[in-house]
Amino acid sequence: MQQKYDLIWIGTGQATGTVVPKLVESGKTVAIAEGGKVGGSCVNYGCTPTKTLVASARAAHMARRGPDFGVETGPVSIDFNKVMARQNEIRNTTSQGLRDWLESLEGVTIYPEYASFEDKHTIRVGEQLIQGKTIIINAGARPRLIPIDGIEAVPWLDNVRLLNLSELPDHLVIVGGSYISLEFAQIFRRLGSRVTILEAGPQLIFREDHDIAAAIQEILQDEGIKIYLNAKPEQVEEYQEKKIQIHFSQDGKELDVTGSHLLLAVGRVPNSDTLNLEAAGVAVTDRGHIQVDEFLRTNQPHIYALGDINGEGAFTHTSVNDGEIFWDQYSGEGDRVLSTRIPTYALYIDPPLGRVGMSEKEARESGQDIWMATRAMERISRAREKDETSGMVKILVDMGSEEIVGAAILGVGGDEVINTFTPFMYTGQSYQQFRKAVLPHPTVAELLPWILYDLQPLNS
Repeated sequence: MQQKYDLIWIGTGQATGTVVPKLVESGKTVAIAEGGKVGGSCVNYGCTPTKTLVASARAAHMARRGPDFGVETGPVSIDFNKVMARQNEIRNTTSQGLRDWLESLEGVTIYPEYASFEDKHTIRVGEQLIQGKTIIINAGARPRLIPIDGIEAVPWLDNVRLLNLSELPDHLVIVGGSYISLEFAQIFRRLGSRVTILEAGPQLIFREDHDIAAAIQEILQDEGIKIYLNAKPEQVEEYQEKKIQIHFSQDGKELDVTGSHLLLAVGRVPNSDTLNLEAAGVAVTDRGHIQVDEFLRTNQPHIYALGDINGEGAFTHTSVNDGEIFWDQYSGEGDRVLSTRIPTYALYIDPPLGRVGMSEKEARESGQDIWMATRAMERISRAREKDETSGMVKILVDMGSEEIVGAAILGVGGDEVINTFTPFMYTGQSYQQFRKAVLPHPTVAELLPWILYDLQPLNS
């Protein structure tokens, strides 16, 4: 006889810890299907381990910069095994802690198997079939593999395999020039590797404004990272002494680079193809993302899709918010919907990029009467005091409504300072109200209200 549950939860992405306790408190029985590590990509292969490595890399970088501040540190050496042990301890402890906590919740049953649909209400987990009145798909995404001639014959890395390295790469070659690529590039360069980036497009992080991308490229190149734009990998092969040679074309020229390790960081694909969604009649987009409505419902009203698999955010914080949107609709206790979410995220190179709302590129294409104010980080006292003056601030205002519609902060503390804007933008108040704020000196944030004095029309 098949076990029946009020709700089946497939995968354990970041919405899990937000919603499952509320379901339990409301008296629901919940089955969780997870064939991998509890916590999803963020805990195991993303935010937690990579930001731990970012911290180690920054410590090394600042130790080398000691003389800039009058501090003589002597030669800096890296204990790579200790660096990796630290991130493994943090991510593994976090994952196991989440599993133990979920197992302790009354009414929760964890099936340590990957799930697939048998029909609209029935899920296969290993050899068992279970049924759910409501089903949540929170199964995430995985690294994308691009078709390069010879790729299967070499020991290429993705973000998962890279985190299991036991020795520091002598020369890390990275295919791809977006968020994951740039974070790993700077991490391993600061830990002592030579690093080369091959980006197929004309700029790094193609979604960002050109001047932001150019500034980031300069930051990375100043640290000794070699960057090739318009570089299209054609073939890879093993080279002498277990090295990997990558043949690529750039602006009509045939070039090659030889590295000790090859990382593919060319985006992610949703895990929808592993779930037998056809059996449940769940619709997906051309790119494999599960189609959802304002409440994260699929075309089957009792089945929801949260997190990376729905293509509506692909960040930990958006996955958590997906859970909140689902809960509001499921419980009837709130009114959150997908369309009112303001996009915000950070790129965790050093200095970091914080972004919320529209980019300048999007603003110019919108046709709205949008004005922009900018300031270079080198003109902000707190940045000069820290001797971290790379980057810039941009603020965008719709002059029709007087609302702040976007901001970008590339510079010291940018990942934290951007949060000054986000809650304010949800209020819909005039930028002139923001201008009245008194913020502590000396900080980067204190200049944000003053920068608004410099607003100029974008499309004049």
